[in-house]
Amino acid sequence: MCDRYVLPDQIAAEREFLPTQAWWKFTAKFNVAAQQYVPAIRVHGGQTEGMMMRWGLIPSWAEGQPVEHPTACAEIDRLERSNVYRMPWLSSQRCILPVSGFYAWQLTRAHYRQPYFVRLINRSVFGLAAVWDRSVGGDDDVIESCSVIRVPANDLLADIANSDARMPAILRRRDYDTWLRGTPVEAKAALQPYNPAWMQAYAVSPRINSTEPDDAGLITPVH
Repeated sequence: MCDRYVLPDQIAAEREFLPTQAWWKFTAKFNVAAQQYVPAIRVHGGQTEGMMMRWGLIPSWAEGQPVEHPTACAEIDRLERSNVYRMPWLSSQRCILPVSGFYAWQLTRAHYRQPYFVRLINRSVFGLAAVWDRSVGGDDDVIESCSVIRVPANDLLADIANSDARMPAILRRRDYDTWLRGTPVEAKAALQPYNPAWMQAYAVSPRINSTEPDDAGLITPVH
């Protein structure tokens, strides 16, 4: 439950996160997928900065080459013991991805994967907790990349994604600074399943099953 999400426009993201430096440049998208470059907020030199990162972490030791298993998402219980995520986590290389919502899939009795769009009721832009790393390839190309952290699903997401008991780690506004600047212990305490009473989910078109479409119709409810 971390495959695809909706990206707000740059003005809305900057209004929500107020980065000190905005190096990023992007437009709204309705079908963000792994391996694309996505906007992220991190702390550098004591200030927050907005920049573009590859979604799908490439660890520093990989010399710019993607590892064998998918890294779009990092499980919360593997952060401290995974050879991919351990050093970024212990080095406090944490960031926030601005989103307007994300997609989840339900496996029906007919073995059909019905997509759902999930958003917050009173927040049009919110942040997903992520970790990042920097890897240098053989040709000295620098790749900065990230992985969204997943936590146990709340009741809403558990009912939808009956084959996947995890959800992206949604940060409360009051936890933005703790996530970016706190110790690993403080930051980990901010990773909690989000209150389902503050969320909404509804079925959407199976067009989202492809990475090609990118239009507002993808988040239109279907009946």
